[in-house]
This record gives sequence, structure tokens and C-alpha cells, in this order.
Amino acid sequence: MSTHSQMIDINTQLPIGRTADELARVFKALADPLRLDILRLLRAESFGVLELCRIVDVRQSALSHHLKILARAGLVSTRREGNSIFYRRALLLTDDAMLAVKQSAFAALDELPLRGELAGGIQQIHDERSEQSLLFFERHAERFLEKQELVAEYAHYRDTLRDLLGGLKLPEQARVLEVGPGESPLLSELATRFRHLTALDNSMEMLNRARNSLAQRLGKHSSSNPVDFIHGDTRAALSQGLTFDLLIYNMVLHHIPSPRETFRDCAQLLNNHGTLLLIDLSHHDQDWVRESCGDLWLGFTEQDLDAWAEEAGLDCGQRVYLGQRNGFQVQMRVFTRTF
Repeated sequence: MSTHSQMIDINTQLPIGRTADELARVFKALADPLRLDILRLLRAESFGVLELCRIVDVRQSALSHHLKILARAGLVSTRREGNSIFYRRALLLTDDAMLAVKQSAFAALDELPLRGELAGGIQQIHDERSEQSLLFFERHAERFLEKQELVAEYAHYRDTLRDLLGGLKLPEQARVLEVGPGESPLLSELATRFRHLTALDNSMEMLNRARNSLAQRLGKHSSSNPVDFIHGDTRAALSQGLTFDLLIYNMVLHHIPSPRETFRDCAQLLNNHGTLLLIDLSHHDQDWVRESCGDLWLGFTEQDLDAWAEEAGLDCGQRVYLGQRNGFQVQMRVFTRTF
């Protein structure tokens, strides 16, 4: 540990009822370099078993053994994504009797730089996820809006979204970015509301469709508040030194390879007191959307979004949940950047 405050005094910080077996499980889990690497990889991101096997270069049977030890110690948790199981660090709760030990261990791990081969393995997984998403949009761009609205039709949450936007009380000259607008009507509604609007998409096909859809919806008024179109992801916007007062992700985050990195990029793209408005699905188990809609993630839990926002330095604001007749639930979340 690098600071005295991170040291654990077993006699004073652990509850009296602590048993040797519980201590042994945690210490055993932490007493292996490979398991420590796994915990570092899972700091704020989830990976499937096969993805972890590739990153750490270990056979699946061996890795499963290590994951079982970590799970028994309460250091990792699982989340089912359709037919796949994803692992991430366990959330540390205040009623966890081993809270002090786990917090101290995680803090020490997070101070260590990630080895180059592990960082490279993570980037390769992200690149493959991104390529998978891009290939889907290239193949299904013509019918994507139709497929998306099988899950969550924009008209069903349009009024609530308008109320949230109105509650932000942003001036007309606010700088606004919508990521992945596609052919949704939202971009045209924003264009009539704000003078400085940017549309960002890493699929050129979808970006062109957004441009054409905007022109069709606004008609002769399309030049009143011109929209800037950028081909690329948030890194492209960062490389241009752009900043915004409002970022909007409307049913986009579940297509992005690393939601955690997206939150960090958003924090850099936001001006002081800028707002990230996220509309996405709550976590679900309907695996068919992977093939039909190109979803990489089956929605998100409230805890996931809160953790990524906190790590990025964003404050959590309003949250609205809207159940859909088809069993999905739409969540709208507001996050604010305050320096």
C-alpha cells in the first residue's frame, strides 16, 4: 500500500465475528499473480470468459478455476448476457463484513500500471467488438430503424425526453452533440432547438442516412440551423478539441465496445456544468437483439452506469424508467460534469 490510510489493521477494522475461513478465502484469492491480473482487468469493465482467456493467454479450464476462487471470495460477480456469462469486479457494499480488506486490496491494485500485453489484449477485444458493430450497420442500415423500434419505439418515450430536455433549460446557443443519430427524428428536433448541433457516427453509411433523414424532415428549413457531421467515435471529437454543453446518446450505448471508456470520453468533451443525457435499455435477457439489432450489450444496470459515471467524474442526476409493452424497459439518465 502506498499510504498509511490504506493499511488494514485487522484488530480494529474487521468485525469481531470474522471467521478464519472467510479471511482465508479472500487472502487465498489475492495470493496469485494471475488472479490479481484478472481483478485489474475487471476494474470497471466486464469481459466474457473467452475474452479473458485471450487477454491473459490461459486455457479456459484453468481460467474458470481462478474465476471460481475469486467468486467464492466475493471479489468478482457475474452477469448473464443472453447465452454468455460476463465477469466484473463485485460491487463493494457497506454491509460486507470483508469491506475493509477488499477496498484496501482494490485500491492497491488500481495504483499499479497495467502491463503492456494486458492493455494490448483489451484494445484488441474492443477493436473486435467495434468491427462487429460496424459490420452489422453496413449490412442492415436500410432496415435498422425498423429493427430498433421493435425494441423501443421513439414515439413511446419522445414526450418524456422532451420534458427532460426542457428541464435542462439550455439556451438556444448551447453546443450539442448527438452520438449515433441514425434516422431517428431526434436529430431534426434538436436542429430546430439549438443553433450549434453536431452529429457523430463511426459508420459512414449511418451518418449519410442521418444527413438525408434530417434534410427530408426539415425540408426548406434545413439550413436554418446547419448541423455539423463528423465521421468517427468520441476520440475523433476529442482530437478536434471540441467541447459541448450537452451530449446525447439515444439507444446507442449498447452498441459501443467499451461503455466505461465512453463515459471517460464524455467527461472530457463536456464543458463545465455540461450534461450527458443517456437513453438506453435497462438490463434484460432477450438475446435475440444481438443478431436482429446488432446489440453488443443487453442493456445496463443502474449500478453499472453509476459506477462508470463516478469513475469519470460525472455527477448522477435525474433518472426515469419507462416500461414497454414488449417487456423491455427504457431508462433515461442525466449526468453532469462539475469541475
